[in-house]
Amino acid sequence: MFVELDADGRRRVLRTETLLVLALSLGASGVSALISFIGSLTRPGGLKDQAATLNGSYAPGRPWLDLAWQLFGIATALVPVLLVAHLLTREGAPGLRVLGFDRTRPVGDLGRGALVAAGIGSAGLLFYLGARATGFNLTVVPEALPDVWWKFPVLILSAVQNSVVEEVIVLAYLLRRLDQLGWSPMAALLASSLLRGSYHLYQGIGGFIGNVVMGVVFVLAYRRWGRVGPLVVAHALLDIVAFGGYALLAGKVGWLPTP
Repeated sequence: MFVELDADGRRRVLRTETLLVLALSLGASGVSALISFIGSLTRPGGLKDQAATLNGSYAPGRPWLDLAWQLFGIATALVPVLLVAHLLTREGAPGLRVLGFDRTRPVGDLGRGALVAAGIGSAGLLFYLGARATGFNLTVVPEALPDVWWKFPVLILSAVQNSVVEEVIVLAYLLRRLDQLGWSPMAALLASSLLRGSYHLYQGIGGFIGNVVMGVVFVLAYRRWGRVGPLVVAHALLDIVAFGGYALLAGKVGWLPTP
């Protein structure tokens, strides 16, 4: 039996729900990234002399066990998205479709996502190189997986997982809940963008600032289109190029920093 709540009661429930979802997902990642950043700041040497590895091996020298851990990590990271879908359904909404995460407009989502990725990708790379050169960023190592047959499929799955979790939760779900709680559009934009920056702080100040700017762009695009699908596509393309490009180019071109 469900208890009928007044307006204040519904707001309290939504506020608690939102905090719990974030605590189980990217809010916790933000706290973890802050602790990691403090550790990097207090370690001898500059930030650019330290490395932040995004996709590393869980079982070096044991490829099948490593693959099992990789797939387990990717699958469990998606559980908060399933929780969000469940909570939206209980609300009476059609699950993730209310956020524009469905297959009703594949061509439009792919086209818009590719355009966003092209614009952000080139600017983001230049910003990262500049931030690292000036000592505001760690050296980001997008992948450090062994050279085995499943390397690139796992990198692609990892990129898709990152994009789905971040855009569904930090962009679409969070904005929906903040709107329902009566936040102004500007306050919601700042909250979403700063949260996005916070869980990239382990990369350094450059990673924080770059992702805050990306967050602002994504919020504005989501408000305009009313669909998170294109932003999931954009984020997935950005990560696929970053992970795969690093795997192919690291140590072979002089402009790409390596540890």
